[in-house]
Order: sequence, then C-alpha cells, then structure tokens
Amino acid sequence: MNILIVHAHPEPQSFTTAMMKTAVADFTAAGHDVVVSDLYAMSWNPVASAADFAGRKNEDYLVYAIEQRHGYEGGTIAADIAAEVEKLKKADLVIFSFPLYWFSVPAILKGWIDRVLISGVCYGGLRFYDNGGMKGKKAALSFTLGGREHMFGPGAIHGEIDVMLRPLLRGTLAYVGFEVLPFFAGYHIPYLKPEARDAIMADYRGWLAGIESATPLSFPKMSEFDEKLYPKK
Repeated sequence: MNILIVHAHPEPQSFTTAMMKTAVADFTAAGHDVVVSDLYAMSWNPVASAADFAGRKNEDYLVYAIEQRHGYEGGTIAADIAAEVEKLKKADLVIFSFPLYWFSVPAILKGWIDRVLISGVCYGGLRFYDNGGMKGKKAALSFTLGGREHMFGPGAIHGEIDVMLRPLLRGTLAYVGFEVLPFFAGYHIPYLKPEARDAIMADYRGWLAGIESATPLSFPKMSEFDEKLYPKK
C-alpha cells in the first residue's frame, strides 16, 4: 500500500510529530511505502492565489477552481502544487496529521487542502462523494488536542467531535471521493504525564495496525439521489 502522510505541526519534538514518525516506522515495518509531506519543514505556501498559475485561462478575473483545472491540464500550475498532486494520485491511503486548532486544522494544512485538492483531478461537475476523483482511495484524520475527552459528546461543553469535524470528514474528504476512515484523537496532550502519553501512543499504534480493515464512515452516494440531487423516492 502507498501511504501519504500530510503532517502539519510547527514543533519537531511534539507528540503529534512523534505520532507521525511512529506511523512511518510501523507502516514501513509492515511493508508499506510511506511518503511524508511535512508542511512546516517544507515551508509550504498556504496561500491560494493567482501566482499559482504561470498561464491563465482568464487573465482578467480569477476563478481559482477553473484555473486549477486549466493549469494542471496545461502544465502551468505551480510546481509545489503539481508535486503534491502526484503524491496524492499515487497514494492508496492519506493520513492527515495535525493538532486541532479552533475546531479545525492549522492554517498551513487548510492551505494544502485549498491548493492541492484541485478541480479536474479531485472533483468537478458531478464528480463528488462516491463519484469523486479520489474514489478507490482512503483517508483518515490523526490529530491531537488540548481538551479532555469528556468535554466532547452530546450535551458536553464542546459538543460532538464528529459534528465539529464535519467540514473535514464530509465537506472535504468524502466530497472528493475518499473512503473516510474513523479518526484518531489524542486528548489533553499538552498536559499529560509521560505514562499517559505512552498509553495514548499504544492506542495509536493499535489504530494504525487496524487501519486497513477499518470500516469507513457512511456518507451520501450519488445513486441515492435523482438528477436534481434530491433523495430518490
């Protein structure tokens, strides 16, 4: 299996980075090929702009998704984007590794999503959900956060974490066609003692070991809707 880990943490000594390195080691030992895009180490540019295209379909008005398609097809898209798209196309499984910021991903990772999940390759027209460009590939979130586990859930102060993550799980990963696997969350990481972190790392290694057989989350299928995208009766 070809695995791409998109990692976004500014501290190389962080527990999140240790999780990423553990994933690389365990997957490699199991015979998988692993590639890491370490966004901070790469000084990844998170800003989607006209500078991403050496040639434009419309020089007068920027519609970013249209220019993504045009730039990729014509070979005029920025080299850093093109390189990440090729990693993505080769991958059977993509793991996003990050600390949870403001109920979402760090800005640098959001910028990777904006610039790399390009129209024409990942989605476009009616190519979304199970018809998306990433059909046949799997994706999962692996993240850490400061909150305690009991702070998340029905009636809890922060609400249900799967609802919090819906823009990522459904609006991003499922939308472009990935089979979305159950996520791994490491709770309260900055405040834990070493033995508690060791226990979380052991749980994480169990999650990694079971990822190939994990049951994907359920999201809409195009066959369930009519041509106007209303549910079939």
